[in-house]
Amino acid sequence: MGEQAIKKAMFEMDYHAIGTLEHMLPNKKKFIQFIQIDFKRQRRVCGEVSYSVKWQRLCCTVSREVRVMETIRYIIAHEEDGTTVRHILRAKLHFSSHAVSRLTRIENGILVNGKPVHTPYIVRMGDELCVKTGDHRPSKTEITPGNWPLPIIWEDGHLLVVNKPAGMTAHASNFLPDTPTVAGALAWTRGTDFIFHPVNRLDKGTTGLMVVAKSGYIHDLLRRSLHTERFQREYRAICVGVPTPPVGVVDAPVGRDETSAVARKVRPDGALAVSHYEVLTAGEELSYVRLVPKTGRTHQLRVHMAHIGCPLLGDWLYGTEAPEEIARPALHAHTLTLVHPVTKELLRLTAPLPPDFCRCLRRVPFS
Repeated sequence: MGEQAIKKAMFEMDYHAIGTLEHMLPNKKKFIQFIQIDFKRQRRVCGEVSYSVKWQRLCCTVSREVRVMETIRYIIAHEEDGTTVRHILRAKLHFSSHAVSRLTRIENGILVNGKPVHTPYIVRMGDELCVKTGDHRPSKTEITPGNWPLPIIWEDGHLLVVNKPAGMTAHASNFLPDTPTVAGALAWTRGTDFIFHPVNRLDKGTTGLMVVAKSGYIHDLLRRSLHTERFQREYRAICVGVPTPPVGVVDAPVGRDETSAVARKVRPDGALAVSHYEVLTAGEELSYVRLVPKTGRTHQLRVHMAHIGCPLLGDWLYGTEAPEEIARPALHAHTLTLVHPVTKELLRLTAPLPPDFCRCLRRVPFS
């Protein structure tokens, strides 16, 4: 595999292909200069490829903005013969009307058997429909890159799953302007043109699995599947006290607490919020609990466990601080079960419990 293969892999952002190039870089800190050519605008963009031992993958840093176009391929089935491209885009690939409109303005955005077509085009059984799903315009928010550790649990050309550490927010906010962010960590390794599409957000103190889409199209598909059987999340928590009964459901609406700029509370006029829980093991003071949110309200799990009298250990907002034990709420996004929106592959991913959580867990006897 030669220099052209490196350029092609980097241009297409094919991380699996890039991973096979490790043997070409005996010097781990070696930088290989390359030229990327955007054939659409015939412009030359200089950049560099670096090898990182820690992340075991190659990273791309470009000196000018480069938009990567992902492609979805769809083969027309027998029952779809005679329908229009627009019907396939809307009914089968689940593009929004706005996304379809954007596709029509992109050069070669819609191809049938390799030829550009318009949305009224009639397709036939066996035709191959190709559409570009990448982001076609700059991000509305400028991301400040930061060299912060962020383990990647799983990744392909459409999405990635990270194991977010404690102390990191999803993106920058006015409340926490200098805090490390997932968006900034990804921009550091992928270039500032990376557009951040978080599918599920985690609080600053919550650790564990977080899904990030690589395009607005994939983000929209995953957002629709949240809290369905196609996108299930399980958390682990250490609670002060023991929930009774040991297995149950908290169905209590959650809304803003008018006395605080950040807190939420259970209130009759709040939004629907449902959480399932199961006590895995318990001692006299603490319990180790499995939590499954069925809705996605801000601070939902923290509010619900406090509501039933068992706040999370270390939760300064809804319980009591415990800095000598853990400097954050003891909550970890442990397991993700996800049906891939494009390949339909069933993914089941797990993030190991972090060290501070494990230290506290030693106080809970296992039966």
